[in-house]
Amino acid sequence: MTGERAGQITAGGAGLGAYRPLPGVADEMLGADGQIRPIWSRMAAHLGGLAPADLAIQMARADRYLRDSGVFYRQYGSAQAATADRAWPFSHIPVLLDEDDWSQIASALIQRADLLESVMADLYGPNHLVSSGRLPAGLVAGNPAWLRPMVGIRPRSGHYLHFLAFELGRGPDGKWWVLADRVQAPSGAGYALENRVATARAFSDLYAQENVQRLAGFFRDFRDALLNRRQDRDSRVAILTPGPLNETYYEHAYIARYLGFTLVQGEDLDVRDGQLMVRTVAGLRPIEVLWRRLDAEYADPLELDPASRIGTPGMVAALRAGGLTMVNSLGSGILETRALMAFLPKLAPHLLGEKLAMPNVATWWCGDAAARSAVLSAPDRMILGDALATGMPADQRGDATRAGDLETADLARRLQSDGTGLVAQEAVTLSTTPTLLQGRLAPRPMTIRVFLSRNGSGWTVMPGGFARIGATPDPAAIAMQHGGSAADVWVVSPRPVAPVSMVTGTPTPLRRRSASGLPARAADNLFWLGRYVERSEGIVRLLRAYHTRLAEAGPASAPLLAAMKPLFDQVGVDPKTGVPKALLENLSAAIGSAGRVRDRFSPDAWSALDDIDRSARRMSSRVTPGDDAARALSALLRKLAGISGLVHENMYRFVGWRFLTIGRLHERAMGISAALAVLADPEAPEGALDLAIEIGDSVLTHRRRFSVTASRDTVIDLLALDPLNPRALRHQVDGLRDQIDMLPAANDHGALSPLAREVLLLHADLATADPTTLTSAELWSHRSRIGALSELLTRAYFP
Repeated sequence: MTGERAGQITAGGAGLGAYRPLPGVADEMLGADGQIRPIWSRMAAHLGGLAPADLAIQMARADRYLRDSGVFYRQYGSAQAATADRAWPFSHIPVLLDEDDWSQIASALIQRADLLESVMADLYGPNHLVSSGRLPAGLVAGNPAWLRPMVGIRPRSGHYLHFLAFELGRGPDGKWWVLADRVQAPSGAGYALENRVATARAFSDLYAQENVQRLAGFFRDFRDALLNRRQDRDSRVAILTPGPLNETYYEHAYIARYLGFTLVQGEDLDVRDGQLMVRTVAGLRPIEVLWRRLDAEYADPLELDPASRIGTPGMVAALRAGGLTMVNSLGSGILETRALMAFLPKLAPHLLGEKLAMPNVATWWCGDAAARSAVLSAPDRMILGDALATGMPADQRGDATRAGDLETADLARRLQSDGTGLVAQEAVTLSTTPTLLQGRLAPRPMTIRVFLSRNGSGWTVMPGGFARIGATPDPAAIAMQHGGSAADVWVVSPRPVAPVSMVTGTPTPLRRRSASGLPARAADNLFWLGRYVERSEGIVRLLRAYHTRLAEAGPASAPLLAAMKPLFDQVGVDPKTGVPKALLENLSAAIGSAGRVRDRFSPDAWSALDDIDRSARRMSSRVTPGDDAARALSALLRKLAGISGLVHENMYRFVGWRFLTIGRLHERAMGISAALAVLADPEAPEGALDLAIEIGDSVLTHRRRFSVTASRDTVIDLLALDPLNPRALRHQVDGLRDQIDMLPAANDHGALSPLAREVLLLHADLATADPTTLTSAELWSHRSRIGALSELLTRAYFP
């Protein structure tokens, strides 16, 4: 295919024959002569040979994977940012790069990483760059990203920087430029992994043929490097996230799950005697390595931003004491300052003894007279912005102004009066890459984000990354907040690529982790997840029974339906609608709890829970009371049963599973005790006992166990006191006793905790109860005692 022109290729389903680069802009797929670049030949042939329907099927495979995996991000600045998850904006066509070209990129970025490390070491150490005049003092001391409390604190690892990203663009001459340095808390590596999986699904045959370099080795080496930074093998490596409302929280949870690290929030942590600790259900446990994914100023309200509610008091003290390795060091955000790019080309020979192998975008700090003259001499090529801003001008639309749009006199006055606070950068003409728009290929501007990690022998470059694709030909539309999308980056080798996995090549001694290292916040969310899911199931069972009787008996069922009112009141449900608001709220609460423990919740379980929530919301807008609602609720009940199966069959029986199970048992016990107190009451209307058996999902069991029709004694015996009936109150309390007894500090050499003591007393009362004498009042009392267990659990494990 090499050397063929685009117009000579069958257009197929992607409209390849009509693909043309933008005038005066370099294109990744087509050369200046209109010929397919060699690296793109297989991809072009593949796309050109697809019928539209086949193309749609392939792309749908990627979309389905991302949707089922729940990949999302949040958009800052949106009024819905606190509640709405946005589907990952995926661009299906990967960006292809030659292995030889990539090796040059990698070498240049390693050099730049070393330069940034040297600058960081000086700014928080001897400060020679400022004292010698190589950096303006105001650009450092006046920068909010320069954190004075960190001055003089040497990192325990010997390095300030461990994980970096660089935003690159290719200019019209085919050369790569660094557009931005991502040092503060670089995001995107996890999304790069998800992009890779999705792209491999879409192009499964082509992916195997193209010799694409794998990503797993990069993550394996970084994981091992962080683990080796610990001095105590029983301590933890943790990832610090701002929390579920952060725009890239999905990635934080995904990376934690992928690498096997503990995901924590600021409230999970404490500092004791200079050591960072995580609050677990078994008490405080040490953390020696912390991968920080929140901006540094929020990390410690004691010494940094006192308004922070997501940090940990004493974090800086822990770094000062030398008991913690931080990835990256607090204060590294100053390296992202846009104006610093004006000085890095001159700092490289001074600090490294060599010029930068890859230049950054031409930058002028306007506090310098020569820089102001350069801007005035060519304003049409310049974009003005805040000198202390970070990232690319395209990321901050409100921050950037084209110098050529200002009158010459106005521009001169602004440069003179505000020069120290301004930076000018050359307007970048980015190369384009093919992307699918409405089933046809179109050129769009792109940048690539490349990731570097530090291991024992130096820097490692991820062989790929992710590309940001513009929504329009305007380079300013690259940011995802502005409608851009993300694509995979394939580094293609001429030779077969060996398979890579996360398994370390060198055998290590078997060492099991402590089963009680679950953060208290995660345990709390798992407990409530179990409660919300079980409560939703209980509501569905109640509603189905209500609407079935409404459909079958009509007005004749009025006394029985009225008798159910106390049960609906207990869960805040109005049964007159088919799918009431309270059910949707419970499912939303379950989604919220699961979202806060995404690192501990399997993708299959998340997909199933999300499917239930979506199904319920669709039903709420169209089902009608009676038979229609009963059938819809039966379908929903089957989906809820699927969640139970996934948890019971697939979830490892670690301490997190115990809290999840305790939540489910607790809620089911509350529900069945209330149902029996109401429906097995001697004053209950006719049909109430049969209704109790149905709600307790024990119709067949009752028929097999008792040869007589339902009586109060048989119903109480089966649904309250039978330890073998998984729906019985006694069975739930037995389970609570067993699971609570396995929790940390529940039974300390025979000394029972208040929680363990109370559940044992409750179990004893039920084990010795007689179905003929167990009253509704006692059942209500049991329900109250079960409810009190939640408070005891909270005091013991979620303080």
